[in-house]
Amino acid sequence: MNTDHLFRLDGRVALVTGGSRGIGRMIAAGFVAQGATVYVSSRKAEACEETAAALGERCHALPMDVSTVAGCRALAAALGEREQRLDILVNNAGAAWGVPFTDFPESGWDKVMDLNVKSPFFLTQALHALLRAGAAAHPPAKVINITSVDGLRLNPWETYSYQASKAALIHLTRRLAARLVEDGIHVSSIAPGAFASEMNRAARDHGDAVAKRIPARRIGEAEDMAGTAIFLASRAGDYVVGETIAVDGGLVNASLGGGIDA
Repeated sequence: MNTDHLFRLDGRVALVTGGSRGIGRMIAAGFVAQGATVYVSSRKAEACEETAAALGERCHALPMDVSTVAGCRALAAALGEREQRLDILVNNAGAAWGVPFTDFPESGWDKVMDLNVKSPFFLTQALHALLRAGAAAHPPAKVINITSVDGLRLNPWETYSYQASKAALIHLTRRLAARLVEDGIHVSSIAPGAFASEMNRAARDHGDAVAKRIPARRIGEAEDMAGTAIFLASRAGDYVVGETIAVDGGLVNASLGGGIDA
């Protein structure tokens, strides 16, 4: 068995939404390092351009707001003007909202649900033809949804729509996988735990304190996220379909609950 190229992405074309910072940028950097051509997209054009410049000549900015169906279709059209196929789509753009139960607003519910659940579906739909073209030219095309451990377990914060949205996206990942595998497109998801980012300010600003509650005793690093995404995107992950991988230092599956004295 020759494993020299098992994790390589040479010649592959990838699109990472929310790719200008945080987890999206970690994934984009990993893909570029493995030889892929990567488009990073987010609402802020300047942030996209800065990330593309930092990651090198194989990384390109493609700014777009994917919080609406129209924005999803516009991004797909813009990519179609530049590429004839798409091999890897990472649905990473997301939002959170935390407000006490009695005050939680409809706007906070709708914004999070639209961006975290609706947009991944409609962007994947809009890019379906390009993904099928990628699958036809290569081994399977890949769709990687970025979910969260908060879709697998409860957290103590009153982020009602966020937790519900991530649980929904995990199930949507399985449903999309069942349909798109027919077209040679393999769908899976990564459920991150504590990674330093604008969305996870606790991990960013209080990493040492957060680490004490994690079995691995540290927060996630860029290589942890990039490595998992590379695995799923490359030949190494071709037989993984519909799965959600928790990348969380054991928080979901290796954390003991509090005991109850008899």
